Amino acid sequence: MGCSWGYRPKSPTELRTVSVHFARVVLLAGPSGSGKSYVARRTGLPVLCLDDFYKDGHDPTLPRAQNDVDWESPASWDAAGAVDAIATLAARGRANVPVYDISRSLRVSERVFSLDDHPLFIAEGIFAAEVVQECARRGLLADAFALRRPRTVTFTRRLVRDLAEHRKPPKILFRRGLLLWRNDPEILRRQSELGCRPMTARAIWRRVRMLISKPISRKPA
Repeated sequence: MGCSWGYRPKSPTELRTVSVHFARVVLLAGPSGSGKSYVARRTGLPVLCLDDFYKDGHDPTLPRAQNDVDWESPASWDAAGAVDAIATLAARGRANVPVYDISRSLRVSERVFSLDDHPLFIAEGIFAAEVVQECARRGLLADAFALRRPRTVTFTRRLVRDLAEHRKPPKILFRRGLLLWRNDPEILRRQSELGCRPMTARAIWRRVRMLISKPISRKPA
């Protein structure tokens, strides 16, 4: 299924297929606050945080809703930059990735992310589904999941996390939480349509263990 918000190549040269030399990615999507980071860490694999690819708050291309930035829109996120990082990790085993401060809506630094010779890695984030098709086309994709939990559990986890991390003022966080509570089923449906299989945490862990047990052929760099 096509997506007007997803990956767009920055230039015609990006349309070529990447030859994977090192690793493949498991994409993990799911509603905000559903526990994606926890589930990803429990796999024991390196975890790339896709939330670090949000656009800066002053970016003129940010989508807006009622005069406020619509951070729930995939257009608020740098899909092309995320795919570039995933492709570099797959080919080289390490990449420079941004560090994003959500409370300031700003990329504050950059760090080196290394796979430490792992043949698989997780890339998790609310917009992970937006790059499923491009990662599959490039031969980077091992699998793609959307974490499924009861939405009341997700609402509680999200509000506790956002308050603890001072992501935004409490009034905004509570209002946003209620909106997302209503929209979570639609978010999960969209992620499924984009290629992520809805699964519980336990089912995801079982599937990742199966992927880890399968040898991945590597080409010399």
